[in-house]
This record gives sequence, structure tokens and C-alpha cells, in this order.
Amino acid sequence: MTVYYPPVGFHFKVEVAGFGGDSLDSRFSDVSGLSEELSTEEIAEGGQNRFIQKYPVRAKHSELTLKRGLLPRSELFKWIKACIEEFDITPRDMDIKLLNDEHEPLLTWHLVNAYPIRWSVSDFSASSNSLVVESIQFYYQYFSVSRS
Repeated sequence: MTVYYPPVGFHFKVEVAGFGGDSLDSRFSDVSGLSEELSTEEIAEGGQNRFIQKYPVRAKHSELTLKRGLLPRSELFKWIKACIEEFDITPRDMDIKLLNDEHEPLLTWHLVNAYPIRWSVSDFSASSNSLVVESIQFYYQYFSVSRS
């Protein structure tokens, strides 16, 4: 009998097209928002007021949020600022790779035409001993998942 252990959620890597895959710009502490759902349209049943039919319309993807310690001099930071502040939006593909214990990809989520839509930093507090964390929210058109 084979014993199966699910992969751990803390061993991952983020690669943004145009930025080095092994640079500081590929290291994040949190990735959230990798989800998709099927949008539906409701149509009232003709002649039967008791029923509503739901028909599939399209796949809908939530926005991706990445978090890391503040890194204000990175190339990724420059791209984010150019998109948000200068409205110089250059979509880039992104890969989120879930890694195994040998640092090889188990699954890769390939996000198409992503660009940042929100950037924020954590609160500052003189009474706490915490790092400054930047959160970056991305819009993307869709993603595909591949097994490596």
C-alpha cells in the first residue's frame, strides 16, 4: 500500500516574465487568490414561476495577491509603480510553482497577461516588532495548470 502525503504549502516560487527566476523578485511569503469559478446566467423558466434555469457563461478568476517583505529597490517594484502611478501598463505572464522536497515543480499555475492593480504596505507600529510587508494585487485574464 502506497502512503500519500499532500504537498506542503510553504515551498513555492513565483516567476514574473522579464524578471530573473532566482532573483529576490521571485521570493514571496504568501500567494493567495488562485481560484476559478464558473459564472452562470439565470433565466426564468417559461410558464413555470417555480423554477429558474442556470446556464454556464464563462470561467471567472479571482485576483492574485502576493506578499513579501518590503523591497523598494527591486525591478518588480519599478514595474508596479510604472503600471499604477504612470499608467504604463505592460502585462506579463506569471508562473506560480509549487515545489517538492527536491526544489522541483510539482504543479505550475501559468497566469496570462497579469498586471498590478493595487500595492500596499503593512501598518507601522512602534509597539510591535514586525517586518514591513508589501502586498501586491494582480489582475490576470486566466490561468492554466501543468504538472511537471
